[in-house]
Parts: sequence; C-alpha cells; structure tokens
Amino acid sequence: MKLMSGNANRPLAKAIANYLDAPLSNVEIETFADGELFVRIEENMRGEDVFLIQSTSKPANDHLMELLICMDALKRASARRITAVIPYFGYARQDRKTGGRTPITAKLVANLIAKAGADRVLTLDLHAGQIQGFFDIPTDNLFTTPVFEQDIRRHYDASDLMIVSPDVGGVVRARALAQRLGADIAIVDKRRPKAGESEVMNIIGDVDGRRCIIFDDIIDSGGTLCNAAAALKDHGAAEVSAYITHGVLSGKATSRITDSVLKELVVTDSIDVTDKAAVCAKVRAVSIAPLLAEAIRRIANEESVSKLFD
Repeated sequence: MKLMSGNANRPLAKAIANYLDAPLSNVEIETFADGELFVRIEENMRGEDVFLIQSTSKPANDHLMELLICMDALKRASARRITAVIPYFGYARQDRKTGGRTPITAKLVANLIAKAGADRVLTLDLHAGQIQGFFDIPTDNLFTTPVFEQDIRRHYDASDLMIVSPDVGGVVRARALAQRLGADIAIVDKRRPKAGESEVMNIIGDVDGRRCIIFDDIIDSGGTLCNAAAALKDHGAAEVSAYITHGVLSGKATSRITDSVLKELVVTDSIDVTDKAAVCAKVRAVSIAPLLAEAIRRIANEESVSKLFD
C-alpha cells in the first residue's frame, strides 16, 4: 500500500499516514506561470495499491485538476489499483437539474474521476447518497455519525438533547445520530427563494427548553445555519449548537457564526480549517483521520468497510 496526497489538505493526509504508520509518497506538484499544473511522482508505483488523498475544496477547480492529474500520473506509472480518497467531494450540491439548461455537475465530476484512472472512490458524507450511483466504479461513502456521537457524549448530557435536521432532506441523517444518542429529533421547515438563501417557515417538533444540535453535511456561507439557530431559539430552545461535516465556511461565514445565537459549531477536518475559522471562538474541529485511515486499511486488506458502522 502506498499513500499519496495532493495539496488540498496536507495536515489530514499526514494524520492518516501517522495512524497507519505509513509514509506519504513523495510527489512534486508545480504550477506554471499560466496556471497549468505539473505533477511528478518521485517513487516507483508499478504494481502498487495507491490511496490518493485529495479533497476538492477551495479553490475547487485547482484541487480537482490536481486530483485528476495525479491519477493520470499514477495510471501511467502502472499502479495496480488507484483509490481516490476524497474526504470532501465538491460539486455534490449540483446533483440534479434545478431548471432548464442546467448541468448535473456531480455526475460530470464522477465521470472525470473514473476516466482519469480511479479504480475506487472513498469519500465522506456525500451531500446526497444517490451520488454513489453516479460512479461506475466501487464507491464507499463513510459517515461521520460515530465520530460526532463520541464527541457529543464527551461534551453534552444526552438526557435533554434534541437532534435537529435543517431541512426535510436531512431527516435520515439526523435520525441516525439521534438513535445512537437516544435523543428526539426536530425538523426545520424552510424554503429557498434562490440559491444560497433560505427562509425558515416552521419548526416541526417541540424544542421548548431543549438543548438542540443541528446536524448537517455542509456549511458554506452560514446563512442557513444561523437562520435555523435563531428560529429554534425563538421557539424556546435552551441552547443551539451545530455539528457539520464539511466546513466550507466561505465569505463572511465565520463572522455570521460569531454574531449568531449558536453556542458552538463543530466541523471535521475534511477541509483544512481556514485562518478565520481557526481563531473563531465558536468553531471547533474534530478529526476524521482515524475513520478514514481505518477504512483505507480495510480496503487494502480486502475487509468489510460497512462493519465500521455496525
């Protein structure tokens, strides 16, 4: 087994390598003056089982091209199997046609990854589970539920917790965490007047006096999350926190979080935490390196990955 990383999230890749007690392979990634990328792998990869770790986080297009070019280099270096480990799969929110003459970019990216040479994909909390079907190669979608469950049990008394889905589409995700904790669930009924904006219409469930935890897969600008937190407080919630897998945190997200009623926002390190988020008192990160590392070890040893969640 060989581990290799692009530049999207080197700290996470190093943490995975440390967990597995396996070094990261040497790779040279350069950018030409016009923005073109060049990759040179500085180790023999012939016949190797290679795990390439690369999120497609901001700048999404640059990191996606890094991923594709690295896989092409591995394929031409005669690697036996290439597993694309993509902790954060960008473009996942574009998983269906939202109107006339619009793309399904998640499917396009899945095609590009397979065509570039990936034999398998390992990812984390896809925005929609059906995106697995966009790939024509084996795809493992891991869940952060066990990681968040452990962290919640360390920091919260589960007796009065309520897990909140920020929309109807996230109910299955919220219910899975609630069942592990023995907690109730509530749902935020909202509508989106346009992309990037949301309006809370109602709260389904009695949150009065409860400590609420909003559980979701992605936080981008933070507007939707802050609106949901304010609505929960207006309906009597004692306090509101949030556990979100992928902390994109673009634009003024951290300032919105700071000024919001949220007690804290917990994200994973699937995306390298931005400088603003790192100094934000309300933002805390937990590592998913052990989860990804164990999945990598199981794939390399041809063991079951699904048993991680039994």
